[in-house]
Amino acid sequence: MMRPIPDLNTLRKQYDEFLDPRLMIVRDLRIRIEGVLRTFLPSRPSVKARVKDFASYFKKYIRILKANNSDADPVINDIIGVRIVCPFLEDLAATEEILKDNFQVIEAERKGGDHTFREFGYESIHLLIKIPDEISKISGNANCDTAEIQIRTILQDAWAEVEHELVYKAEFNPFDAPMKRKLAAVNASLSLADIIFQEIRSYQRQLNGELGKRRESFFKKIEDSTDALLFEGEKLLPAEDDSPLRQFVPNESIDELLLNALYAHNKNQFSEAIAFYTRILELKPGDTIAALIYKHRGMAFFARSHYEEAITDFGKALELDPKSYKAAYYQGIILSVLQKYQEAIDAFGASLAINPYQSYCLYRRGQAYYHLEDYPQALADCEAALALENMEPAQKFRQLLLSKLKM
Repeated sequence: MMRPIPDLNTLRKQYDEFLDPRLMIVRDLRIRIEGVLRTFLPSRPSVKARVKDFASYFKKYIRILKANNSDADPVINDIIGVRIVCPFLEDLAATEEILKDNFQVIEAERKGGDHTFREFGYESIHLLIKIPDEISKISGNANCDTAEIQIRTILQDAWAEVEHELVYKAEFNPFDAPMKRKLAAVNASLSLADIIFQEIRSYQRQLNGELGKRRESFFKKIEDSTDALLFEGEKLLPAEDDSPLRQFVPNESIDELLLNALYAHNKNQFSEAIAFYTRILELKPGDTIAALIYKHRGMAFFARSHYEEAITDFGKALELDPKSYKAAYYQGIILSVLQKYQEAIDAFGASLAINPYQSYCLYRRGQAYYHLEDYPQALADCEAALALENMEPAQKFRQLLLSKLKM
């Protein structure tokens, strides 16, 4: 037997009685979730929380009452709701795992995952969690002990909002075939956009990883080539991999060529890396990209100890991008290796004129002054470098300079 429909005013009074405690739970739960995600998730998803408004609550109350056809009170689990909107698809699973590790999850559901390619509908991860006791104790009796958390991408959320208005809240769903196809096409486009954004994100991470490895090996070569002139130690030059050069693929994009170049560079296949960089330059990219490629090719030449070619490439990078202080700095490094110290000082000075806050550039220029026996100026640069960054090599260099000045 179905329970009689309750009096609207009575139900409204019951709703209002628990509204303040629920609002406190919403505030504290949102803060708690934001803190957990900030600690464990590299990206920054947005977190929104709400108490279901009375109109929506009443509508759902009646719908559940009719569906259950019983005299039991309808159970509404999403009176307190949280929505986490993530930038990328990869963030969804990571967010879900973080929440499972930090909250008591009662139920997990993936809505929309069972749709065929002919159907339209939003996708979303729904978690039903128990409201933490420490939050419930502060708020007082809220007459609910669960909260629903929805996890979506930005595009999934956009689709869900529109679909909610067009389909869920409407008196009838679209029954016209062309209208259904249009909705399905929009949904498919948004899903494809999510996939493409994720592919771009993964490519960027891969590219940045290779760039990081390349920088590390490049700076190691700098240390081996310059510090050995001051302190005891041997130069450690990377052995070049003699693997055969890979054949270029027609119509290969600049992005693909750059990634291949960085792979080769990081594997010490410098000849192959130089060939890839050269191929990119042959495609005549814009000045910004060309400056970047000249800089990378200069690093590869430097790794092979082809110093004159490296200086030329860094010079071309600086011509195309006059603000490229790193290109001027790299020129100074190579000139120091060639023991052309006055020219190196000029190059370091040009770099510092663009960006004066370079601790290593000051440190390297100090080394060049040292070799010209200008110890006071060398010490001044060393002190300036240490003021920006407390580097162990600079500290060691400072002790050397102080001993020279006491002689």
